[in-house]
Amino acid sequence: MEKLTFYALSAPEKLDRIGAYLSERLIRDVSRHRYGYVCIAMEALDQLLMACHCQSINLFVESFLKMVAKLLESEKPNLQILGTNSFVKFANIEEDTPSYHRSYDFFVSRFSEMCHSSHDDLDIRTKIRMSGIKGLQGVVRKTVNDELQANIWDPQHMDKIVPSLLFNLQHVEEAESRSPSPLQATEKEKESPTELAERCLRELLGRAAYGNIKNAIKPVLIHLDNHSLWEPKIFATCCFRIIMYSIQPQHSHLVIQQLLGHLDANSKSAATVRAGIVEVLSEAAVIAASGSVGPTVLEVFNTLLRQLRLSIDYALTGSYDCAAGVSTKIIKEHEERMFQEAVIKTIGSFASTLPTYQQSEVMVFIMNKVPLPSMQQSIEAGRAGENRNRLTQIMLLKSLLQVSVGFQCSNMLTALPSAFLDRLLSSALMEDAEIRLFVLEILISFIDRHGNRQKFSAISTISDISVLKLKVDKCSRQDTVFMKKHGQQLYRHIYLICKEESNVQAHYEALYSMLMLISVELANEEVMVDLIRLVLAVQEIAQINEDNLTAYNRCALFALGAAYLNLISQLTTVPTFCQHIHEVIQMRQKEAPYLLPEDVFVERPRLSKSLDRLGPEVFFWQSKISEVLGGSGYNSDRLSTPYIPQLTDEDRLSKRKSIGETISLQVEMESRNSPEREQRAPAEEITYETLKKAIVDSVAVEEQERERRRQVVEKFQKAPFEEIAAHCGARATLLQSKLNQIFEITIRPPPSPSGTITAAYGQPQNHSIPVYEMKFPDLCVY
Repeated sequence: MEKLTFYALSAPEKLDRIGAYLSERLIRDVSRHRYGYVCIAMEALDQLLMACHCQSINLFVESFLKMVAKLLESEKPNLQILGTNSFVKFANIEEDTPSYHRSYDFFVSRFSEMCHSSHDDLDIRTKIRMSGIKGLQGVVRKTVNDELQANIWDPQHMDKIVPSLLFNLQHVEEAESRSPSPLQATEKEKESPTELAERCLRELLGRAAYGNIKNAIKPVLIHLDNHSLWEPKIFATCCFRIIMYSIQPQHSHLVIQQLLGHLDANSKSAATVRAGIVEVLSEAAVIAASGSVGPTVLEVFNTLLRQLRLSIDYALTGSYDCAAGVSTKIIKEHEERMFQEAVIKTIGSFASTLPTYQQSEVMVFIMNKVPLPSMQQSIEAGRAGENRNRLTQIMLLKSLLQVSVGFQCSNMLTALPSAFLDRLLSSALMEDAEIRLFVLEILISFIDRHGNRQKFSAISTISDISVLKLKVDKCSRQDTVFMKKHGQQLYRHIYLICKEESNVQAHYEALYSMLMLISVELANEEVMVDLIRLVLAVQEIAQINEDNLTAYNRCALFALGAAYLNLISQLTTVPTFCQHIHEVIQMRQKEAPYLLPEDVFVERPRLSKSLDRLGPEVFFWQSKISEVLGGSGYNSDRLSTPYIPQLTDEDRLSKRKSIGETISLQVEMESRNSPEREQRAPAEEITYETLKKAIVDSVAVEEQERERRRQVVEKFQKAPFEEIAAHCGARATLLQSKLNQIFEITIRPPPSPSGTITAAYGQPQNHSIPVYEMKFPDLCVY
């Protein structure tokens, strides 16, 4: 052997003849079953290969590969293993010059076949499979960096290599699973086809360039489809975890795009298959966060939301082909529900990997897909349409909630743009209780930036707020601007949600959390005053009960007001305010415990039906609160003004029956600002006695005012139409006459010095005075 090696090195041009001779001998020995000589011939070839790294090796390699192919074709496992080992040694040699004429197609096919060996003997089967995996690894190493050789990334090769590796990853032999632990396993047990296949797959994917990722991933998806491996999803998740960690991070989004495309392609597959793909997508997204989710972020969410909508249609129609209405497969509704939950979870996973500005865009994108009863977006008619709309609204709001839970933004103006907030709040006016609850939860997750949400989960009247350990920051300038812009809108929706009869305990808990979080996160002095006015107006809803609420709803509103005012009084730290609230709560504990959260928000609420016969001492009085807070520097004028929500088009577009409510609010506004009222209040002399009397009688006056308002509302609800029309007509005539007077003064010009000028037609005509010279009365000047 030494002589032969020396001869080959000194005369490299003879290498091809040496190779041809050895090859001829080996082929003859294989056919005559002289396996000892076969081993000697292969050993000689291996040594020559390792020694002769020169340009003429190309010619020698042809003979070498022919001999390896002959061994691999043999049925003897030992010869196959021998041939593979020689090929692996050859694969590790780095050649100086590329080869134009070599083909590795046979080797890819044969090694892939060996990977699927089903030999009866377990040990031999394991050895053959491991040889096949090593052979594939050798082919990849030999060809992957040489552009002039066969392109290993072509689908024809990838469709053989990747499934072979996955097959070995998937089949863990019983002998291996019995080994006690990796630490106790012997060296022989450690090296298994599974581990080798995983290492080979990682190496293959690690070498994949941008253009080759698709060809490497497609066979994985096909293999998982063909062997129904999406349903248990454990193996599929494991595969994609290997893929995501092996490829270069900047290529992560390509894998995600392929998974999304595969999900679309499987739109009509069973829900369990689709759920498996979505779960894998969710895992991949979390890993991809370290690299890039890619440029088409909204496309990801668009696909997921489209699948969500399709699933809702499948569940409602019971068919994968909605147009035909006939399906060969039986759709199980609970499986579709599982799929929908998986999609929502995945939307949350994706969103958590994005930067804040993209999360904000995604939330706007999802909200724009929610069907709302507005003029811009038509709602499907009919029973089926209503169900579809309701399910779509719920699923999209659930998705939105998933995104908002992980959303952290210090500036509320950027977190909640006007268009987004308007759409979100308009869905809070729907009759469906579940939808209203989702909207409240979404708003709470936005407002809660310091993790105070859990501290307000239970409604109670605790005596010491310090036990909650609240994290409170001073209200920032951006928060103040946000509340100036959107505060009234938020109060209005809280007020209207309180009036809903279908509210349950969860709604009141969410409303309580919402009020407290606004107080802790976004409140300055003005916001505090508005919130107190709002809660007192909510108490009035329960007290007057124009909407015919149930006893539970009324008691819940009373209890909600008590719990909120109890905490807000401790936050404001005004002793007289705290004292008044404490006194009312104590009175309720004695006289009417069913007005406190401890009796209402329990499993079996203790209620009372005699809510209309309650004494004035169990209510929080606006006049009293205004007085005690006014003395501490709060705006007493604003505090003493009852809260009245502004009416907008939203109420008319929503499904609420609010005609009576609209009239009552308009009447209240009119009765407050009517000219008769101004005339009715004569100027009286203010003395010590009158002041004293005003303080003493303030409660009685408030009751009288409330009774007067009730009578006006009742009149508008029950009086005949002719009487109401006459009343409103008289009011309108009075207003019109005033306007006519103003217009007459405004339009009539001052007399001209030269009197009137006769026009060409003989009619007298006034001088036209320039606008800037006109004298306007004070009423018309802004």
